[in-house]
Amino acid sequence: MAWQVGAKLRAFLPLIHFVIKSLLRWTLALAGALILGPSRADTVMVAVASNFAPVAQRLAVSFERDTGHKAQIAVGASGHFYAQIKNGAPFHVLLSGDAETPRRLVNEGWAVADSLFTYAVGRLALWSLSPDLVDPRGQVLRQAGLHRLAVANPKLAPYGAAAMQALTRLGVMPVWQARLVQGENIAQAHQFVSSGNASLGLVAWSQISLDGRVKQGSAWLLPEHLHDPLRQDAVLLRAGQTNVAAHAWLAHLRGDGAQALIRSHGYALMP
Repeated sequence: MAWQVGAKLRAFLPLIHFVIKSLLRWTLALAGALILGPSRADTVMVAVASNFAPVAQRLAVSFERDTGHKAQIAVGASGHFYAQIKNGAPFHVLLSGDAETPRRLVNEGWAVADSLFTYAVGRLALWSLSPDLVDPRGQVLRQAGLHRLAVANPKLAPYGAAAMQALTRLGVMPVWQARLVQGENIAQAHQFVSSGNASLGLVAWSQISLDGRVKQGSAWLLPEHLHDPLRQDAVLLRAGQTNVAAHAWLAHLRGDGAQALIRSHGYALMP
């Protein structure tokens, strides 16, 4: 009897061996998926308004450190990004310089409605490289003299539109109408002053300050009633809906570390 049982067991040994090997392979594969799956790095393509570029570049570093994902930053005017996104540009996230552009993309089906939020509120400043040119009340705007004033394109850049509003509400537009130097975006307006092509510029406060102080030259932080609020909204684009890194980037942007960095660069935050 014993030899019969042994013979039967020997007959099943190949099958038992096969089952054990299959279970082992399945277990190892599952363990590998659990270990490697969450850490799989992905890349998010982020379109960033020019004024926010320095902050975005620093956020990209902390984002990769904290999540393992990578962020590729493209910098430009919000109006240009709007056109590029509608023409199929492969951006996953837009950090706009205004609130209107992301909402238009949502309304037209190019962005995800429930992802929309205000990531920063900007301020406009009159700035010069000369340490004595801009007075604490901006009275230098009352008389152009030989000065030229750099602004961003108001049709493409929210800070350019705010600059036009401020000049109009101050009643000094006729003084500067023929002496404006217009850049495509706020980064170019800043560059015109930095290079000496314009002695004055209406630029983003975040470009010229750090921790509430002007880094170089002289400046006047314009009162907020002189222009519409510079709310800057972020939105997940249609192309980024299935991109893990895109969702992680937006979460990172809301984190305490990112919020502190944004504030240190001269932006306010929405409650």
